[in-house]
Amino acid sequence: MFADTNKILILAPHPDDAEFGLGGTISKLLKANKEIHLVVFSNCEKSTPKGFEKGTIVKELFEACEFLGISNDQIYLYDFEVRDFPKHRQEILEELILLRNKLQPDLVFLPCSTDIHQDHKTIHEEGLRAFKFSCLLGYELPWNNFGFTSFAFVKLDEEHINNKIGALKKYRTQAMRSYNNSEFILSLAKLRGGQIQSKYAESFELLRYFDF
Repeated sequence: MFADTNKILILAPHPDDAEFGLGGTISKLLKANKEIHLVVFSNCEKSTPKGFEKGTIVKELFEACEFLGISNDQIYLYDFEVRDFPKHRQEILEELILLRNKLQPDLVFLPCSTDIHQDHKTIHEEGLRAFKFSCLLGYELPWNNFGFTSFAFVKLDEEHINNKIGALKKYRTQAMRSYNNSEFILSLAKLRGGQIQSKYAESFELLRYFDF
């Protein structure tokens, strides 16, 4: 799938979504010298946990990306207000089209079609519109998904999973989340790996694929 894929775009509604949804795959792709661009649509200031300064999660985002190996000049950060994305649907679409024309990615990762979070759903729908002539894979965030269709898999090594866990540990503001722990991340990777007779894997919803 990735042999002829060189430029990859990841659409993440919030700062930690890419790491949760495909942190292991990001690690594998970077090790293969693929060019990765990450778009994050909100700085999530409104949902900053008590005890943390506003802007902390943005610092964590850059720490996590540095840990994985995504360079700062390939991170695009917007300030759409968290949980209000549906109000800004057209603005988001226009920004996506600008990114499409600028980057012309070979492959786009975005939230899957069964993600019920309002921000994730908006990015999924507008992402489909903007990148309808690109290869598209939907990533899973199980706590938001009402079902998930695993039709595309990426085999991962222990190194990739450890890098995913290490990147997510940078998000100290999200440490209270029930799913933000090594056991959960490892268990999901083993489950997806077991589906394809691999030790670890991440799975994706196959939305659109072009054989170039």
